[in-house]
Amino acid sequence: MAARQKQNRWIWKVRISGFLRAFIVALLVLVQFWFIFKLSDWLRDSTIYYYTLLSIASFWVIILMVNDSQSTSYKVVWTAICLALPISGHIMYILWGKSSSNGKMSLELRRRMCYGRDYLEFSEETMKTYEEMYGYRSRIAKYLEAKHFPLYKNNQLRYYGMGQEAFAAIFEDLRKARRFIFLDFYIVSEGRLWNEMHAILSQKRREGVEIRFVIDDFGSMFRTSKYFRDELEEEGIQVRIFNPVHKYIQKLYMNFRSHQKLVIIDGEIAYTGGINLADEYANYITRFGVWKDAAIRVRGDAVQSFNNAFLQMWDGCDPKAPFSDYDAYRPTGIFAENNTFCQFFTDGPIFPDNAAENVYHQMANSAQRYLYITTPYLIIDEKMRDTLCFAAKAGIDVRIITPGIPDKKSVKLLTNYNYGVLLHSGVRIYEYTPGFIHSKIILNEQCAIIGTINMDYRSFYLQYEDGACLTDPAIVASIRLDVEKTFAECREISYEDWLKRPFRWKMVQPLLNLMATLL
Repeated sequence: MAARQKQNRWIWKVRISGFLRAFIVALLVLVQFWFIFKLSDWLRDSTIYYYTLLSIASFWVIILMVNDSQSTSYKVVWTAICLALPISGHIMYILWGKSSSNGKMSLELRRRMCYGRDYLEFSEETMKTYEEMYGYRSRIAKYLEAKHFPLYKNNQLRYYGMGQEAFAAIFEDLRKARRFIFLDFYIVSEGRLWNEMHAILSQKRREGVEIRFVIDDFGSMFRTSKYFRDELEEEGIQVRIFNPVHKYIQKLYMNFRSHQKLVIIDGEIAYTGGINLADEYANYITRFGVWKDAAIRVRGDAVQSFNNAFLQMWDGCDPKAPFSDYDAYRPTGIFAENNTFCQFFTDGPIFPDNAAENVYHQMANSAQRYLYITTPYLIIDEKMRDTLCFAAKAGIDVRIITPGIPDKKSVKLLTNYNYGVLLHSGVRIYEYTPGFIHSKIILNEQCAIIGTINMDYRSFYLQYEDGACLTDPAIVASIRLDVEKTFAECREISYEDWLKRPFRWKMVQPLLNLMATLL
């Protein structure tokens, strides 16, 4: 009992530390809002000047919107805000709505993240072999290579359909680390899972293994103690925090998060998927029912791409630090020759072309028999919606699994709102009744993509994401088997069910949909 009380007190200290930081950040944002709205009072006695300035401002804001790289849906939302709030809306857009891809911070981050491209290895022979084996399926592979993501063969792949299975394998591999360990997580939460991970990391550090750890500040601010980073660094574990929320309030760069999840061991083994370092991901605690997630283990030549992605993010966390020595972290082992291909890719707001979204469209357009998707959030724009509807109308078996128990009620309402057009077009929607499905998978008969990418605006436009594109028949079959088993645990939603949703939902959903790109 005493131990439990002590643990509860510790948990509250962690939460208070995170809430205090969040409160300070929110207070600064509210002060800016107050200043923006106060302008209306200050200018009301100068109507003619106000109208003239407003007309000029509107003209320039329209030019900025038209030439912005954001999606049409995103621009529509900000247009509505500017119309509803003639002064405040314009200023809010200039401060927070305009794309930051050309800002000083973004340009420096892009320079540092592109540095690692010089260390990637592209093989014409590998692509030629791939084309001979998979024919027209090579479209996605060629596109990703054009976006600086090489295709690799000589890999061993293993799929995990639950978080606890993935972490058991991760811990086993971590214990065998000899040279270095790279970790990158959006959420780190102190608890049983972290304690198990920390014990292994501490032991490996004592053995002389180099450990680098990237943590997203916003994702973990409520889940770790104030001195979490300091304590790890005292143990010799190198830690960098991605995009501290308190540093860029004036431009809300805090909106751009690193959502990547990577575990890399000696440059020879890598993991990615939806899993974070928190107890619910391994079902150590019950949070929103059974938590279903997925991950992939890669051993082979493709791990070099994982290595580079991590080091690019590591260098991007500190613009003043020297660049990492990429060559020092190349794998030392030689992998058995095989034609098991893997193509790892990343995406983020500093890059003008949305690789993740484009690949998802290609997956839907190239499907011939079926297209299966699992996602915790289904908040899509017209382009993605039309792509899915077209596939369904063309006779493709399009199925989407979303959570039965949501983690965010507003997102659940938006997800449900998107069911309507999809169901009417023949897309089949399933809700995972045991709880919350967090896995991010898109799968057709040709290939599968598993990683960190949600079917929402935030993943496609605002966050740094990653994914592994897999075409090996054995791994595709393994993923398909798990998804089909999951269908049996779901409740299928019909169009008639959707029409009978609660009246209060019908009233709120159109309003939420207006703000969908901002959630």
